Amino acid sequence: MELTYQPYELQLKHAFTIAKFSRTSTPVMLVQISHEGKTGYGEASMVPYMGESHQSATEFLSKVDIGRFSYPFDFGAIVNYLDSIAPGNPAVKAAIDIALHDLDGKLKQQPCWQLLESKPGLMPVTSFTIGIDTPEMIVKKVKEAEGFKVIKVKLGRDTDKELITTIRSVTDVPLYVDANQGWTDLQQSLDMTHWLHEQGIQLIEQPMLKTDPDSNAWLTERSPIPIIGDEAVQRFEDVEKAKGVYTGINIKLMKSAGLHEAKRMIDKARELDLKIMIGCMTETSCAALAGLAIAPQADWVDLDGPFLVSNNPYVMPEFSDGKYILNHDPGLGLRFS
Repeated sequence: MELTYQPYELQLKHAFTIAKFSRTSTPVMLVQISHEGKTGYGEASMVPYMGESHQSATEFLSKVDIGRFSYPFDFGAIVNYLDSIAPGNPAVKAAIDIALHDLDGKLKQQPCWQLLESKPGLMPVTSFTIGIDTPEMIVKKVKEAEGFKVIKVKLGRDTDKELITTIRSVTDVPLYVDANQGWTDLQQSLDMTHWLHEQGIQLIEQPMLKTDPDSNAWLTERSPIPIIGDEAVQRFEDVEKAKGVYTGINIKLMKSAGLHEAKRMIDKARELDLKIMIGCMTETSCAALAGLAIAPQADWVDLDGPFLVSNNPYVMPEFSDGKYILNHDPGLGLRFS
């Protein structure tokens, strides 16, 4: 078994601004694992606020003893081994996990979505994300979202109502909003949930600080809109903590350390009667296809990463009528241009 990897800088089509910062690109590590004539592809998308970088990913990957992995893969044991190398580093751990799932599917001649027990006919629509911006740029971005059935809007500043009003002046499509921990006043937040409900908003991600479960629980109990835990829910042990605090959870492979743990999080969330969203970072088609392998098991999907970047090195996944269409290729179904 052979492990190779290359750093890559993923460029955004527009500056991406959320409640606390803005960026124009995202460092990515592209990973390949080869065995018995087949190669699995993975990806680490390392947004700055998570603390990973090309340097940290390179250091982590240099410590991975690929000779410890044998086929058929014991994904649970592999996750434990990767966690034993160093804490944190979920994105680069996800890259290895995704590559191994892709390889597993190719060796078994089955698509990953089938191995992960997904049903393509249950694929939800995916949202198109619009970052905080000027009214003029907001209108331009809404036009770029043509073909999407849902738009996701970043909030968390004092311009929240202006931003929503601007979008509503040009489209009446359903909206998701993500405050990225940007709301601080409980009563104002509750008033905002009712106003947003009147504007056709279908869910709110992480309104209050992730370290303040009491405030999030208070708001969830009173909000007319589902409240989704995002920054507060990263790995499996966080799922149970979300019960009673949020309506549902947002699972991102770059936080969960990959597909194996994400699938466990889905099963646990269902057991706890929590709703499920499958989200993403700024990603290529590789990580997006990994997310799509479990997306039919979710209530909501936000896997627009490849649509937001200008230098995706792979073919875009098939997309029609607001939904991705899973192919029957072995593994992830990643295709090269």
